Amino acid sequence: MLRYTTTAMALPASTHGTPQVPPPRGRRDLIAFYDRLAPEREAWKARNAYYYRERARYFAFYLPPGQAVLEIGNGTGDVLEAVSARRGVGCELSPAMAAAAARAGSRFEFCALDNEEIPLDERFDAIVVSGVIGDLTDVQAFLRALRRLCTRRTRLYVDHYNPLWQPLVTAAERLGAKMPQPDQNWLTPDDIENLLTLAGFEVIRRDRRLLAPKYVPLLSTLCNRVLGKLPLLRRLCLVHCFVARPRPEQGDALSCTVVVPCRNERGNIPGLLDRIPEMGCSTEVVFVDGASEDGTPEAIEAEIAGHPGRRARLIHERAPHGKGDAVRQGFAAATGDVLMILDGDLTVPPEDLPKFYEALRDGSGEFANGSRLVYPMERQAMRSLNYLGNKVFSLLFTWVLGQRIRDTLCGTKALFRSDYETMERQRDVLARADPFGDFFLLFGAAKQSLRIIEIPIRYRSRMYGDTKTRILRHGLLLLRTWWAGLRLFKIAS
Repeated sequence: MLRYTTTAMALPASTHGTPQVPPPRGRRDLIAFYDRLAPEREAWKARNAYYYRERARYFAFYLPPGQAVLEIGNGTGDVLEAVSARRGVGCELSPAMAAAAARAGSRFEFCALDNEEIPLDERFDAIVVSGVIGDLTDVQAFLRALRRLCTRRTRLYVDHYNPLWQPLVTAAERLGAKMPQPDQNWLTPDDIENLLTLAGFEVIRRDRRLLAPKYVPLLSTLCNRVLGKLPLLRRLCLVHCFVARPRPEQGDALSCTVVVPCRNERGNIPGLLDRIPEMGCSTEVVFVDGASEDGTPEAIEAEIAGHPGRRARLIHERAPHGKGDAVRQGFAAATGDVLMILDGDLTVPPEDLPKFYEALRDGSGEFANGSRLVYPMERQAMRSLNYLGNKVFSLLFTWVLGQRIRDTLCGTKALFRSDYETMERQRDVLARADPFGDFFLLFGAAKQSLRIIEIPIRYRSRMYGDTKTRILRHGLLLLRTWWAGLRLFKIAS
């Protein structure tokens, strides 16, 4: 049932046949154009099923299930269905298109734009603007109007044709291989990013998709999953995709949990609670001991007993399963709004933790990742081969994840607990081939399109104990992890 309607104008009488291109210029003519196409849209979508299926697959990869999603344009509910939206609303340029979508039996609701304004008064977790901005009279005003439908955490997804394809798209329309459209705003990616910025959004990632929009057995898969992801060939893809968020404002004070994974770190424990600052409205510290053999648990218990005013506790791993498992146990026990990791070797000073908290509170980022490769580090803090390896893997993972990752293995990270809970629901996908634990979080942040921000820190030498890094073994594990990320974000997405 069509729950929302527009009163901007009455529906024009339907006509037979496909409109001719070039189509109309005024808004009334634009709506009439799409109203006449409404009875034919399902047939056009069936004719280009591969394109629409790949489009839905992209959004299904990045949008977590169970969200409230608004889709504007190109929709009969297939994207809303693909992302398993808890609540879904489809919005069209044309009342007849919206009515046709509602009659198709979808469980979602549909409405029509009212003079490029969305006739809704609610907020959504995600807004998908697909195949629409080319038709709009004032793209900036339209995007700005979306702000009132956003929360601080909303993600905006926008896609648009690559201007290089304009001759081919026009030819396909004239040959009857593609649904006709009015004269388009053939915007470049930089044009779109600039319009998003002017409308109060911050672009998080830019993707290019569909080197081969028509299905040809084997060839389409090769082009779209492999060749179309390569640095130069990807510029030839049909569709540009953008993920953005509302430009952040400083939020309220938040509670924090600092998780300290430890294994044989007894000498680093005394005085640690004095060095971990109180942040936000409250700060708790959760130590997770990985079956230490040097008296670390006893040192932690003594430290906690010596600071009765601090919220601190100790969790024992049943058996040492690595830092990733220790962090998972610590996060499961956490109560703070913001979750932080502080490695027990204290090579990252605890005094730097407020920088991570402030980045999240102020909205500068939604996932704060420490970077040891900005400031000069103390001698012996990192071996030369480790340093070189970090530089190489920085470039590899930056390309795979679509956001700059300067230091992939800095142990100090911070994120919102709500985002971590979403990652846990996708653990079967994210945790593959991640022996470190860091990449489960990095992959999870990228898959949710969180704004990853890097916090430069000064890396210190160990004062107690030995490093647990083994160059050859861990280097091979990093390569395996990078390959897993490549398959997840470049081939499977």
